[in-house]
Amino acid sequence: MIQAILFDFNGVIIDDERIHLKAYREVFAAEDVSLTDEEYLRCLGMDDAAFVRAGFARAGRPLTDDAMRAVIDREHELHRALIAADLPIPQGVVTFIKAAARQFQLGIVSMAERSEIDHVLQLASLDKVFSVFVSAEPGLGHKPAPDCYLRGLELLNARRRADRQLPLQARECLAIEDAPPGIKAARAAGMRTIGVTNTVSEDDLRDAGADVVTASLANLSVDAVHHLFD
Repeated sequence: MIQAILFDFNGVIIDDERIHLKAYREVFAAEDVSLTDEEYLRCLGMDDAAFVRAGFARAGRPLTDDAMRAVIDREHELHRALIAADLPIPQGVVTFIKAAARQFQLGIVSMAERSEIDHVLQLASLDKVFSVFVSAEPGLGHKPAPDCYLRGLELLNARRRADRQLPLQARECLAIEDAPPGIKAARAAGMRTIGVTNTVSEDDLRDAGADVVTASLANLSVDAVHHLFD
């Protein structure tokens, strides 16, 4: 029985992978680094640092740590400006997440930086519903490695121990993802998976091993989760 739901962030809660593509393309162009749609999609699941390093490596450009940080900060600033007027989170997504929080433990497992996650959750009034967060940090393997989902399970169980509850097993956790690396990471950690087709096709998500595929979180309900997985 599913006891906890772990959400990817970009492309699942906020439908913004195309916005990140636009922002990174603009920032990279100022550094003489090109970025095609295909190159961006091949890097889904990476954190910002790995993504920027990969882009500069393809272009044969040197990159210091300070320069990498400056590129990431400029992209974050541009992304925030692009979502300021029209936050791409449908009301149905917010409704599903708040309903799920009444029955499941909720967490976020993302390769985004925590400050960017917090910014969007505050805009969407979702900053109080998640009990655990896994975000980009040095030494944490990015998706499709299972590291981030194993960390999420570890954090969930730490909270459960503090509340004198029995620990969860991986199969009692549902991961919701928008890209094959995330699906593979969750499956490698032993979790059930739902793929959301905001970013890639249904076939790509099913080929990666998604148990269920939907067009949007807004199409889900708590009853549907119980019906599909319990």
